[in-house]
Parts: sequence; C-alpha cells; structure tokens
Amino acid sequence: MVFSSIIFLLYFAPVFFLIYYLLPYKLKNSWLVIASLLFYLWGAPSFFVIFILSCLLDYYAINLFLKTTKNYGYYMAIISNVGMLLYFKYCNFFIDNVNLFLGKEITWAKVVLPIGISFLTFQKISYVVDVKRKHCKPQKQFSRYLLFVVLFPQLIAGPIVRYKDIVSQLANRAEQITSSNIYLGLRRFIIGLAKKVLIANVLGGVVDTVFNTPAEELSSYASIIGWLAYTFQIYFDFSGYSDMAIGLGKMMGFTFPENFNFPYIAKSITEFWRRWHITLSNWMRDYLYIPLGGNQKGKTRTYLNLSLVFLISGFWHGASWNFLVWGAYHGLFLVLERLFLAKLLNRLPSLLNVLYCFVIASLGWVLFRADTLNEAIHYISAFNNFDVVYESYDTVFTTKFYTVFMLAVCFSFVGLFYEKQLNQVNFKISNKKAGVMLSHILTLVLFILCLGELFASGFNPFIYFKF
Repeated sequence: MVFSSIIFLLYFAPVFFLIYYLLPYKLKNSWLVIASLLFYLWGAPSFFVIFILSCLLDYYAINLFLKTTKNYGYYMAIISNVGMLLYFKYCNFFIDNVNLFLGKEITWAKVVLPIGISFLTFQKISYVVDVKRKHCKPQKQFSRYLLFVVLFPQLIAGPIVRYKDIVSQLANRAEQITSSNIYLGLRRFIIGLAKKVLIANVLGGVVDTVFNTPAEELSSYASIIGWLAYTFQIYFDFSGYSDMAIGLGKMMGFTFPENFNFPYIAKSITEFWRRWHITLSNWMRDYLYIPLGGNQKGKTRTYLNLSLVFLISGFWHGASWNFLVWGAYHGLFLVLERLFLAKLLNRLPSLLNVLYCFVIASLGWVLFRADTLNEAIHYISAFNNFDVVYESYDTVFTTKFYTVFMLAVCFSFVGLFYEKQLNQVNFKISNKKAGVMLSHILTLVLFILCLGELFASGFNPFIYFKF
C-alpha cells in the first residue's frame, strides 16, 4: 500500500485517523501498532512472520546483552539483522555472479525481496548500537519497541528514524496532538502527495518511455531530456514520500527528522550529501564512518573510509554492479574535493559550483535508472547522437510534460533565493485570517488535483520502495 494510492487516501487513512483521534490516549499506541502491522501485512504478507520474529530476537537479545558481562546478545542482534539483509537482498546477486565467474549454473530458488527491508534493517541496527553505546536505555515494553520499528509512516522508505530520537514520543506525545499540528501535518502530507502525483508521476511516464528505447535509436535531445527528467523525478518522488511520512507522523504527534533540503542547490558533492537523504547520510556517518576512524587517523585513512562508506551506501541501495559503481563514483568525488577540488571550486562563482554539483549528481542517477552498467554507458553515449531523429517527440514530450518539467526545475532551484523562508513555511500557520484561508484553499485544491490525477492515471510507483 502506497501513500499516493486511492485505497490509502480514501479508505485506510480516514478510518485510521478517525479511530486514532476518538480513542483515549492510553489506547492510541495499541491501535497504531495494529494499523501499522496491517499496513505492512498488505504489502509483504510472505515476510510478515519473519519480520515479527526478527523484532522479538532484537528485543530479547538486547535484554540478554544487558544481563551478562559478555556481548553475546549484542552480536546476536547485529548478525541476525545484517544476515537477514544479506540473504534477502543480496543472495541472488552473489549466486548470479558466482555462476558467471565459474561458468556454471548453481541451482537456486530466487529470493523475493521484502519491501522496505533496507530501511527496516538500518533502523533496527541503530537501536541495538545506541543501547550498546549507552546513548539510550533499552525499551522495557516490547509493544513500544515494536511500535518504533513498524510505525507505518516511515516503515517502508524512511526517513530513517533513530530510537533515541523518538523514545520519549513513544511514551508521551499527548501535548503534540493539537489541531494546529494536525493541520500542519495534513498540509505537509498533501504537499508531498502533490510532489509525487503531479510532478514525479508525470515525469516518470516520459522517463520510462525514453529509457526503454534502445540507446542507438535515441536522439541527443531525447536522451538529455530523459536524463534530466529522471533527475527531477527521483527527487520529487523520494522527497514527496518523506514529506508525506513527516506529515503523517505530525498528525499522530510524532516529530520525524527532515530528509531533504534543496539538494540540487548544493555547491559540492560533500554539501549534496548534507542535503539529500539526510537521515541516511547521518546514519552512515555515525554507524560506519566514525567507527572506522572517520578523519582522525590521517588523510589516507580518511579517503579510504570515505570510499568504503560510499561503496556500502551504493550497495545498500541495490544488489547490482550499477549501485556499487554509483557509490564508488560519489566516493571518488568526495575524495577529490578533499584533495584539491574544493579549493578550486571556492574560487569560482556560486552558480558555477551549483552547476558542477548538479551535473555530477544527475549523471550518477543514470546508474540508478539503467538496468545494467552497459545500458548506463550506452545511454550516456546517446548524448552524442546528433544525427539520430527521435520520432516520438509529439506523443512523449507533450505540453503537459514540458509544463511539469519547468515547474520541477523552478521548485528545485528556488531554494537558491528563498531557502530559509520556504523551510519555515512547512512549520508555520499565518496569523492573518486571509493567510489562513488561502493556505486552506490551496491545500484543498492540491488534494483535489492529486485525486483527479490518480483516478485518471494508473502510473504510481515509488522509486525507493525497491530499496
């Protein structure tokens, strides 16, 4: 079940929130656990029992760790979570590559990837490690630990919420469930829905058509437009989901961390990763980069740590060579910026820095969208197909597409001029009656437009669900 589906918008969410607000406070958590389990069961029924068992294992392993002087429980929890991720997400990849290397065919039943397993695993590991580091106390009630893991707004695709940041809200958030916060959450949700439905979905239909066309048949114009369209599609798709998750959480009384902050206005790849998928970047820093030594063991070790962390980050996104190369690609530019590139960039005008970062980051997205490395290379090579005429301009690159494309460009770069003001808008309601009324009207109009688009189109995937 996706947030931008009719079944969620018109059935699941209204019923959930009606019951949630009517129930006495002491029963809200129980209802939230039940609803979240039903939400996950809808999308991954075959993985449901294993998922519950893994939560039980984490809970009791940490309790075992605390009762003994050994680290058995801690290592048990870490190994079980990493092992589950390796098995479900990477087994097919490893077997396929062993077969390719040996020239044999090892018989193997393909493993189905459970939805959201990457986000779930990182979230559960953060709990285990933070308890070990004594950054937080272990949860004594299994129901509250289960709620932390299964909380449905961020269950499938983040943002990655850490236990230590939300533990107090699991126990007490009554003061946060106010009419003002409910409206702010609803408005944030609808803004995210509009990003997804009115922008990302429209761009995505064109992107699929272009990327599914053989590279040798694409003109330079078509391949470049398809590349840029995907660059904006993945941003509005994923940031839209994050907005919806944050908005739903706020409507329930939770405060989730921000996940995006105008990433395409970054002036370097280093800054890009402070603005794109912020919760993943912070997770990688705190649970991988710093434990490896960070930048405290000399320059050479720093560069190795950066490269390794981004290789892991790439592989976390998907079990294919494309993602490994994508991780290495970003790691390379992070190292180059530390070596000399940052000093060079500082001498250039800010707009040139933004252009540099945008081109580097967006070229990397081709590795995300293409199925194989060869396809990615061939697609980029199509940028030089000046002598090829793409016959489908009128049917693919419609007026609607160009309008949405230009809106995507404007919304992506408006932060260059109004970043602070726009970030504040997400959390404030105007004190003026006219401002309040205008906000209500625009929110309602956006929601109606989204419903209309959803009823008219069956195209509605979430890119990050496959990770």
